[in-house]
Amino acid sequence: MDVSEGAVSQWFSRVEAADGDQEVLRHRKPPGPASKLTLEQLAEIPKLLLKGATAYGFTGDIWTGSRVAWLIKFKYGISYHPKHVCRLLKLLGWTPQKPVEKASQCDQAAVERFKTQHWPELKKAQKESREIVFIDESAFYLLPALVKTYAPCGLTPVLNGPLSYDHLSVISAITLSGQLYFELQERAYSGEDVVCFLKSLRPKIGKPLLIIWDGASIHTGQAVKSYLAAGAARYLHLERLPAYAPELNPDEGVWNYLKRIELGNVVCTGLQELAGYVRRGFTKMRRKPHALQGCLAQVGYIL
Repeated sequence: MDVSEGAVSQWFSRVEAADGDQEVLRHRKPPGPASKLTLEQLAEIPKLLLKGATAYGFTGDIWTGSRVAWLIKFKYGISYHPKHVCRLLKLLGWTPQKPVEKASQCDQAAVERFKTQHWPELKKAQKESREIVFIDESAFYLLPALVKTYAPCGLTPVLNGPLSYDHLSVISAITLSGQLYFELQERAYSGEDVVCFLKSLRPKIGKPLLIIWDGASIHTGQAVKSYLAAGAARYLHLERLPAYAPELNPDEGVWNYLKRIELGNVVCTGLQELAGYVRRGFTKMRRKPHALQGCLAQVGYIL
């Protein structure tokens, strides 16, 4: 086995010290040098990072291995390689993540009130045999929604799409029971178009409706007010979400699923072709109850 007598002597000594347990002879990776940071210092790092990168003079609230290495050097006088810093962060439960974008105008207190106080009251509409419906509008462009795909290493795929901002306007409604309805057109939606969509929903659903949507002008304009005054208020009740809080509307999840899953990397040459893909995407999504329930479950106050 090409080992020295000294090595064999050490093996016997290990087994003898372990009362004959031969497991002590198994090879173990050397532990390496002791950590330069104390346990107290390691525990303090997440608290420092939670203050945000801008608190330390960086541009953009983003933490990288290099920036965290600078922070450790600045705070404790200890130098670390950025790659080793990434390993330390992983041990502390910190991983690379894409931030969720939120408008600075968003009133977080109003969002919490809606979740904890207003929503439980609105949910009582089910006892009145009303169907709770979330409505939103979005746009689908000829420019493809780029998502990741497998390709040979070093050969980035290229999607040759038309450089055009032509788009379709789409309005959709998702019910609390998991039903999905939609309409699309080539022009932007107006208040009159929204009223036509509301009129089409009642016979499809067959119940009085509680509509929950954002405060867009087409939702609060004269066309909608006149529609309610003309008698629609008997079977239609409207509720407005807090401003700048799209995360409260599960219809946002519908848009994300359609654009990133059903239409991801899809290149269209014209609006008619795009309309066909959008319609097929809605049809496929209707056949996937788990996807619709996921859109509802993603909105915390639904559960």
